[in-house]
Amino acid sequence: MIKYLPLRTGSVVAIAALSILIGASTRSAMALPSYARQTGLACSGCHYTPPELNPAGRLFKLLAYTQKLDKSTVPAAPPDKRRPALELLQTLPLGAWFETSMTSTKKAQPGSQNSSFEFPQDISLFLAGAWSDNLGSFLQVTYNAQDDHFGMDNTDIRFAKKTKVQGKDLIYGLMMNNNPTLEDVWMTLPAWGYPFIAPDSAPTPAASAILQGPLAQDVAGFGGYTMYDNHLYGAVTLYRSDHIGSPQPNVGTGANYNISGLAPYWRVAYQESGRTNVFEAGLYGMHMSSFPGAVTGPTDDYTDFGPDFEYDRTIGRDVLSVRGSYLRENSTLNASAAAGTASPGNHHLNTANANVEYHYGNRISGTVGWFLTSGTADSTLYAPASVSGSANGSPRSEGISGNFSYWPVQNVDIAFQYNSYSRFNGGSTNYDGSGRNASDNDTSYLLIRYIF
Repeated sequence: MIKYLPLRTGSVVAIAALSILIGASTRSAMALPSYARQTGLACSGCHYTPPELNPAGRLFKLLAYTQKLDKSTVPAAPPDKRRPALELLQTLPLGAWFETSMTSTKKAQPGSQNSSFEFPQDISLFLAGAWSDNLGSFLQVTYNAQDDHFGMDNTDIRFAKKTKVQGKDLIYGLMMNNNPTLEDVWMTLPAWGYPFIAPDSAPTPAASAILQGPLAQDVAGFGGYTMYDNHLYGAVTLYRSDHIGSPQPNVGTGANYNISGLAPYWRVAYQESGRTNVFEAGLYGMHMSSFPGAVTGPTDDYTDFGPDFEYDRTIGRDVLSVRGSYLRENSTLNASAAAGTASPGNHHLNTANANVEYHYGNRISGTVGWFLTSGTADSTLYAPASVSGSANGSPRSEGISGNFSYWPVQNVDIAFQYNSYSRFNGGSTNYDGSGRNASDNDTSYLLIRYIF
């Protein structure tokens, strides 16, 4: 997804940038030119490095992406005061990016050529910015070269207002989005968490919780959120299945997840901000009952929950970020067991992530991360298969990753990432039953992104 340039100012400049945002009618977002044109700020005004939001960027997002330099883009009210003013932007809030990449695994996947060069890997178009004083969007449509077509990507549309309660600021809003955790303003949860870039041709572990991406762009959610006194944040979003490109009303055929009723997602967090330090700690979770491949019959039930934290420290013109999250998923797969695709009984997954990132000004950043997934072994759910399978039915995968990102200018990113696996789909050696080792999936990934 998108990245943003780091705010690499010292404490005085950081406070000044935040003050400008608040005074102008703030909003937070990804480093998109349409946001920069709207606010008059450089990418580093809202980002440490894209997509990592600084405090001003978080506020910009909470206020529905609506900050403007002034009101000159909104026509004056017509003489007839009984009718509301027509709010039309002087320019459309449009943006785009172009990505090209090279991906290489330590050992080629069977029957394929290694070192995939994709030109492009993808192209994204954005409708991102203020629609009116209190309504704004981050709306992404992406062309994927492997699928050879455009499709709906991350989308977040929100309405927000700001008021005072007992002398303290209260931001509250309504939102619609298509990816649980997309609504968050910290960089710890799956939608915006590290790694911020990923290859689309390298093997990935088989097991993932429902909040780790399986529902992305396949659901529609509506909810609300509040931030009180820049400290206490809360959000609730209710989701339904929304299979883009499938017939409506939903018949469920071919879909892994068809939500029964509503699937609630919840989030609470506490933030403490100082002149050089920002700390956040929170909890998040989701419950979903789903019909796999149908809309009636037995269901699979999932409950995800866990904590997260983020600490950002400004050191002169640089920023040090430390982040971590844990997610526990408890599931009862009655429908999958009846269909013969999982074993009967309760299952669970445990997922942990931690990373340390140093932003050297707003041009260079380096990150080291650790990841672990473990859980209930099930040789039916995680069956042997070349590359993608598990010989012992275990979902355990573990490894480390490193990322170096260089922004020669604030709308061009040159990034290199290396992922190393000590365990993959349950094993270190011959993990898939076809002779492939975990380290064979170690991946080198070079990405060049141009944002305009």
